[in-house]
Amino acid sequence: MVIDINKNIDNYKETVVLGLTAKQLIYSVLSVAVGGGIVLLLYQKVGLTVSAYIAIPAVTPIALSGFYSYNGMGFIEMMKLKMHFACGNRALAYVSTEGEDVIQNIREQEMLADKKERKKQKGRRKKADSREDFQKTAKKMLLSVFLLLIMLGALAGAAVWYKYFR
Repeated sequence: MVIDINKNIDNYKETVVLGLTAKQLIYSVLSVAVGGGIVLLLYQKVGLTVSAYIAIPAVTPIALSGFYSYNGMGFIEMMKLKMHFACGNRALAYVSTEGEDVIQNIREQEMLADKKERKKQKGRRKKADSREDFQKTAKKMLLSVFLLLIMLGALAGAAVWYKYFR
């Protein structure tokens, strides 16, 4: 005989009828009774469809009370917490220590430091270094233009081949 038991013994639920626990069975019978009662009472006055739509909001919380569980809390506990957090919380007062004035001062100090650094670097550079840098950059630009022209030529050749020789 093999009995399947969850590894976490806290999650084990003993079934009573049709795989339902006692709590689930009680709440499902209660929700069916309430829903059936509402439909039978309103059927003659508003019709079957409308009475069913009226019964759904009354039956849903009852059924969820038996079946819904989140972090060990039932539906009613969870809804109480949600309502407390939605309506009952007081607003938290927070005063920032980094207002716009402080941030603006920090930015100004960073800009001044950048300007000083640039001035130091300009004084250190020599004309020969800047000429060498310019020549290196010019060579790189010419090489990239040359490669671009080769790629465009290859693309044009591929287009001609596709149009006429395929």
